[in-house]
Amino acid sequence: MIRILLVAVGVLSCVDPPKPLKKPFKVLLLGDSISIGYTNHVREIMGSQAIVFRPTYRNSGKPENCEGTTKGKDHIDRWLSSEDGAFDIVHFNFGLHDLKRINVETKKGSNNPEDPQQAALAVYIAQLRTITAQLVASGAQLIFATTTPVPDGGVKPHRDPDDVVRYNKAAKTLMGEFGIPVNDLYEFALPQLEDIQHPVNVHFTEDGSRVLAQAVAQAIFMAAGHP
Repeated sequence: MIRILLVAVGVLSCVDPPKPLKKPFKVLLLGDSISIGYTNHVREIMGSQAIVFRPTYRNSGKPENCEGTTKGKDHIDRWLSSEDGAFDIVHFNFGLHDLKRINVETKKGSNNPEDPQQAALAVYIAQLRTITAQLVASGAQLIFATTTPVPDGGVKPHRDPDDVVRYNKAAKTLMGEFGIPVNDLYEFALPQLEDIQHPVNVHFTEDGSRVLAQAVAQAIFMAAGHP
């Protein structure tokens, strides 16, 4: 049996070559504001070869921020049933909201590094496991994207750059258990942060979102069995 190692743009998992999906294939993007930033660019890159969806707020139709696993575990069924469901591929990420610090009384973001993460690492992995199991049950081909880097300098709300490494490492291990390919956007973005990310900000410039979209689109094409 021929096997391939997906290494382009940071896809790490060893998988059997997928049978090419019939075009246009149906894609769901799940993630926080970072994914909102690259969604339209992914659509442009994939063109008529794929129909790319992401959750939207029902009242306004604006892109929905899927936030962290705490929200994700409560809404994954709704997201999977959107647009009549039956997605061929789901590219998903959770982490950036999970590791941000929150005020325990207000539950809002905190700039105090002594405050706890929204979801401690063990909670994050437990909730991510629940979400992933539901994604697997949907029958879609799955791609997990690692959380992009948090720059030094004190982003607000507070996020520790080292937490990103810890959460990504644990998430990769979990994806390995499920046999899910990993699109390592962290490693992809890290060497070029100065060129693609806003200073002291977790968000990316428009050009940076376009660069991330190239990595996401390539991972999706690989999952779909198309070069």
